[in-house]
Amino acid sequence: MSFDSFHSHKASPGIIPIAPWQAFNKAWTAVKGYPADEFKFVEGVTPMSTLTETVIIIALYVVVVFGGREFMRNREPLKLNGLFKAHNLLLTLLSGGLLVLFIEQLAPTIWKNGLYNNICGGDGWTKPLVTLYYLNYITKYIELIDTVFLMVKKKPLTFLHTYHHPATALLCYTQLIGHTSVSWVPITLNLTVHVVMYWYYFQSARGIKVWWKEWITRLQIAQFIIDLGFVYFASWDYFASTHAPYLPHVGKCAGEPFAAIAGCVILSSYLVLFIMFYIATYRKASSRRAANKKMADKPAVVSIKESAVKMADGCSGVQHGNSNLVARK
Repeated sequence: MSFDSFHSHKASPGIIPIAPWQAFNKAWTAVKGYPADEFKFVEGVTPMSTLTETVIIIALYVVVVFGGREFMRNREPLKLNGLFKAHNLLLTLLSGGLLVLFIEQLAPTIWKNGLYNNICGGDGWTKPLVTLYYLNYITKYIELIDTVFLMVKKKPLTFLHTYHHPATALLCYTQLIGHTSVSWVPITLNLTVHVVMYWYYFQSARGIKVWWKEWITRLQIAQFIIDLGFVYFASWDYFASTHAPYLPHVGKCAGEPFAAIAGCVILSSYLVLFIMFYIATYRKASSRRAANKKMADKPAVVSIKESAVKMADGCSGVQHGNSNLVARK
């Protein structure tokens, strides 16, 4: 069965159709009063569709997080474990649900028209995808609550964490208003990572020890490397075809230049920061463990040497003191 016939196929009675978009569309229509694929992102009309709104939320985030840290400085940390579990389970389900909807929309067009057309042509910017892009963008503001939990629990607020969350909201905003068809690549990879990451946080909050924590950071680094491969390619294709057609390029990628620049800069900064975090957290920790083990083994070696010296003294009649060598009488 082809992808086209799959989408047009009506399941017979008694068979459960695998059609996430249909279920999502029914829920959207019930809430909004119109089908999901009729949603329009209009700058200045749609909620959170202007740079001013985005900047205000980011500024509020900074005030709440760092102001809250000062407020909590001489207070006991809050546990809020129930809310923390609910927050992480919600984001796991949201990320997984959006990922499934993206795959359902993208797989048929990639199969039919090819990968290049989806990252540079109109098939990467359909009405259903715009709806999903917008919902993904809104989830970035929900994810800002991650830092609030760290603050009230009096956990360390690293630069990576406090930069990454608001920068991602800004990144998603620039791609929405910039109509970059390649947006689905970083978004779907990010959703994949978030399913794993928020599930880990949920399990951790339940008191379950998860052995693959380090692999989350490795997965994030791999994500940014792949992201940058696609984004750099799409940006090069656009700028070469527009400003230097004599340079090698495939075609002309859709999207605005400012969105391409924002994507390249922000994603590149993520890659650098996450690699630095990985080295500081896991590589240096491994070095410290190795050094501590070496120090722990050293007294045992010294003790063996001392025992050997004492045994030799007993046989030779010579006693080793702290200063002079004294012959026994």
